[in-house]
Amino acid sequence: PDLDFSVTGARAAADSAVPALAFRLALSRTGGGAVRSVSLTTDVRIDVARRGYDGADPLVLARLFGQPEQWATSMRPLTWARVTTVVPAFDERTELDLQVPCSRDMELAVTSYFHGVREGEVPLDFLFSGTVFHDGPDGRLRTAQISWSKDAAFRLPAGLWQEVTGRYDGGTSWLPLSPGTYGELTAHRDRHALTGWDETVADLLSRTSTTTAGGSTWTP
Repeated sequence: PDLDFSVTGARAAADSAVPALAFRLALSRTGGGAVRSVSLTTDVRIDVARRGYDGADPLVLARLFGQPEQWATSMRPLTWARVTTVVPAFDERTELDLQVPCSRDMELAVTSYFHGVREGEVPLDFLFSGTVFHDGPDGRLRTAQISWSKDAAFRLPAGLWQEVTGRYDGGTSWLPLSPGTYGELTAHRDRHALTGWDETVADLLSRTSTTTAGGSTWTP
């Protein structure tokens, strides 16, 4: 059997422990016997060069791709996720949800990208591979590999990412810290009787701003 793929929609994944989007994936069979199951691997990438960036955050784009004059060569697809799923038996056509996690780790290029691109649509590429288990002409179980040329495109509204990640922990982002930096930050919080990490970082930023403006020095 020859399988074709298309992505027909996206929505927030229901009852997910982590932020995730559910992409509606349609599979159709041409030729061959009925499909008993598919062990499907999907690579999801952002084709960053396939849209304009008016209104996007220039600092985020510069961090990811350099200055605009470099974008012609520096804007390469960003790998978002690799998802493995098992497709149940079907004859000619079936649909299922492909759940893709949305990380809030700001060290990841994809997270930074969505932080800087909050409007319009984000062009996605879905690349498929895996094994098809199907009925042979004699009724016995056969296997076949999915062609590496199989893919599908989808344009995701950028606001949907923001909506999904905003549902978890107040939409906060994650910043990985070394043990030394974490210890210094904790000590600053305790010395100044600050109640939370957001307040602690805000206090440090405020002191830095004051120091820069006044030209004086301070001890945290």
